[in-house]
Amino acid sequence: MDLDAFVTAHRAEWDRLAELTKRGRALRGPEADELVTLYQRAATHLSAARSGAPDPALLARLSSLVTQARAAVTGTHNPAWREFGLFFSRRFPAALYRGRYWWLACAAVFVVVTGLLGVWIAKDPHVQATLAPPEQVKAMTAPGGKYESYYSTGPAASFAAQVWTNNAWVAATCLFLGVLGGVPVVLALGQNALNVAAGLGLMTAAGRGDVFFGLILPHGLLELTAVFVAAGTGLRLGWTVLNPGNRTRATALAQEGRSVVVLALGLACVLLVSGVVEAFVTPSGLPTWARIGIGVVVEAAFLAYVFVLGGRAARAGETGDLDSRYAGDTLPAA
Repeated sequence: MDLDAFVTAHRAEWDRLAELTKRGRALRGPEADELVTLYQRAATHLSAARSGAPDPALLARLSSLVTQARAAVTGTHNPAWREFGLFFSRRFPAALYRGRYWWLACAAVFVVVTGLLGVWIAKDPHVQATLAPPEQVKAMTAPGGKYESYYSTGPAASFAAQVWTNNAWVAATCLFLGVLGGVPVVLALGQNALNVAAGLGLMTAAGRGDVFFGLILPHGLLELTAVFVAAGTGLRLGWTVLNPGNRTRATALAQEGRSVVVLALGLACVLLVSGVVEAFVTPSGLPTWARIGIGVVVEAAFLAYVFVLGGRAARAGETGDLDSRYAGDTLPAA
């Protein structure tokens, strides 16, 4: 290939392509068509130059020109920070808001069941004896016992990581195993209710119920809310399997399943916050009212996030599902 002749023959097209590329969205219809045509020609020229005249300067110019023209023709992707912002400002809160009736019902049932079990354990010594020997119960509930020392068993950062991992595992169990008719969700929620009720009943029987609430409320409000959200979402997923409505079961499961993934990612962040509170606030030397106050403020902020930001996004049409360009097309249902 005669390099000089090749450049002379096509320089005008390359210069015109560079001009159109720089103007970007200001192009009129015919100019946009011209941009596409010149881009295709330049890509062909680049391929020919690579095989027939591999001149470094020419290849560098054509490669840069073709790359810029491709971006102008196909458009650019949303930057990662924009997707990150959309996730936390629209998709995640909308998914939380859409499932509010499910997880609020889980919260109500949990509180009632836990309260009744706690009262029963506190008032019946025989029930207390079935949970642990009297000596062990006394050691756990005494000042400085297991219920108090648990929150300061190791470095705060390590403890926060341990708590976050454990809670994330419980939430993941509720979220992803809900597809099995919701049975694993009910079992996981029941186990958590029994654990909380045992602590409540034993500490109350020992006359230290105020200490129990001072230890569990700072982090427990947000932590348990995240568990309720996971449980409610898992139950809704299980109900979708049983009753998909006017959608096919596969379509319904795919749509709800994608929302479950959105909630799983968001709840991991929520549980991280509750883990930090549990590691750094719960065992701190702050007064009980201050520690509980921090927990209440964090919980109130989360609920405002759901019902204000999430409600607004849901009313605007956000469902928590992926964009249609990523989720794929579905056949309309009769």
